[in-house]
Amino acid sequence: MNMKKFLATAVLLCAALYINGKELKELQQAFVDLKFGMFIHFNIPTFTNHDWPDPDASPAIFNPAKLDCSQWARAARAAKMKYGCLTAKHHSGFCIWKTKTTDYNVMNSPLKRDVVEEYVNAFRKEGLRTMLYFSILDTHHRLRPGFINRSHIDFVKAQITELLTAYGEIDALIIDGWDAPWSRISYEEIPFEEIYRLVKKLQPNCLLMDLNAAKYPAEMLFYTDIKSYEQGAGQHIEKEANRLPALSCLPIQKNWFWKETFPKAPVKDPASLVKDNLEPLNGAYCNFILNVAPNRDGLIDDNAMAALRKIGELWKDDLPYPALPDFDKPIISANIAKRQPANSSWSDDMMIMDFGNDDNYRTAWEANPETAEPWLEINFPSYRSFNVITVYDTRKCIRKYSLMYEKDGEWTTIVTAENDRRIKVHRFEPVRGTKVKIVILESTAPPAIAEMGVFEESF
Repeated sequence: MNMKKFLATAVLLCAALYINGKELKELQQAFVDLKFGMFIHFNIPTFTNHDWPDPDASPAIFNPAKLDCSQWARAARAAKMKYGCLTAKHHSGFCIWKTKTTDYNVMNSPLKRDVVEEYVNAFRKEGLRTMLYFSILDTHHRLRPGFINRSHIDFVKAQITELLTAYGEIDALIIDGWDAPWSRISYEEIPFEEIYRLVKKLQPNCLLMDLNAAKYPAEMLFYTDIKSYEQGAGQHIEKEANRLPALSCLPIQKNWFWKETFPKAPVKDPASLVKDNLEPLNGAYCNFILNVAPNRDGLIDDNAMAALRKIGELWKDDLPYPALPDFDKPIISANIAKRQPANSSWSDDMMIMDFGNDDNYRTAWEANPETAEPWLEINFPSYRSFNVITVYDTRKCIRKYSLMYEKDGEWTTIVTAENDRRIKVHRFEPVRGTKVKIVILESTAPPAIAEMGVFEESF
């Protein structure tokens, strides 16, 4: 069976299994209600002493002779965790499930056992939920900038299809290596919406989250169902201000994957993990996922096991989780305004209009203070349909504004709004035009717009 036929058959089978999906906000609430889980970085890097191993490392080195996923599950239960998340594929492309997409997998290692299958069975036996981690960046299969073509997209879809059809209900797919400064694979090269739709078709109740909090603002869900923060990369949630369903991750050991020093090296203090992470994050609509790296035998080291038991003793888990407030649904479609030609009223010094749609939230177009009604305009090369506009107001100073579009040389107002939020999101009936403009009518300071996004959503 070729890849396209495989995908079509798998989608039809899953459509029959998952007919009634829950509302997205219900799933987001259920996720944050889980409160605490175990991240499990276990893959070919475990056997190299490097988180980023040689992408052509032989499957022969993957040999966890005492692999026991039940030990992982019991450890998670002892810590009062509610779920696990296993690295099915990391950045070097080795698959620890029985895949038909590549020979670079666990069945060609000395183990010759499906680790994903053993993991989900073990965690479910302990009453724990199951999630999977999947890297878009894949250095072994040359799925990296400059090499990506349609076959790579089909490859990713085939692997995700296997993971979401062969192992029962998967609560979430945590994606990494996508639209990150270090991976440089854009949401256009591997189209986010296409992957998102596939996941929801295969399992409507599966959340898709991308570890992209380093790039996108904290006030909006861009290309993810859950706002995801990696503490080790300097991504920290604003506990007092957060109003989105969130995830914060941290390793209990020094690194994500096991290292030869780990059995004798100190792990993070259980009391601090409870007091400084688990309790405050849970009060901020944020689920805490603590990474525990199994060793080369496939077991969790004694020092990490002891710390997990201590966390279970210290954490009371007796407070109800607050209900999520209202927030905008995620943006999943491509930004058609990204790096298109822009015009504006007089800019302040060097902060010209091109910074207003450069796909970088750390730069901004800034209006000159002497301009009475500043404006920023995005030009399209041809007529485009769209039904969503977002504006990120860096200074949180824009109070009243009009959004407009041009068609056949005439400007039409989409909406005139008053909004004191930093990010302004407008969804409306589809329109078609060649230009989009924001005119700022009232502001408390000279406006600065980091990004003006334009999208065509189909659902």
